[in-house]
Amino acid sequence: MSRERAHLIVKGRVQGVFFRVEAKRKADELGLTGWVRNNPDGTVEAVAEGEDDMLKRFIEWCHEGPGRASVSGVEVKWEPYTGKYSVFAIN
Repeated sequence: MSRERAHLIVKGRVQGVFFRVEAKRKADELGLTGWVRNNPDGTVEAVAEGEDDMLKRFIEWCHEGPGRASVSGVEVKWEPYTGKYSVFAIN
């Protein structure tokens, strides 16, 4: 297994629907580290690091999000793994 880093921008109705809280829960479940935050433009941004198969599962989840979300798109940029995070945090 290789470790990877994914930088995501999630678009749609993704703020005010518990997206960050549920993203943290999912990341914790998958053993990922990094962070998630709301952006002023209405998107949600996340950086996640971990095993590549777990990252792919997290990205799949981000395409759906929690029940009240309506995701219109997810931009994913793969970056080199840094190992600098010890937890997955809500920023």
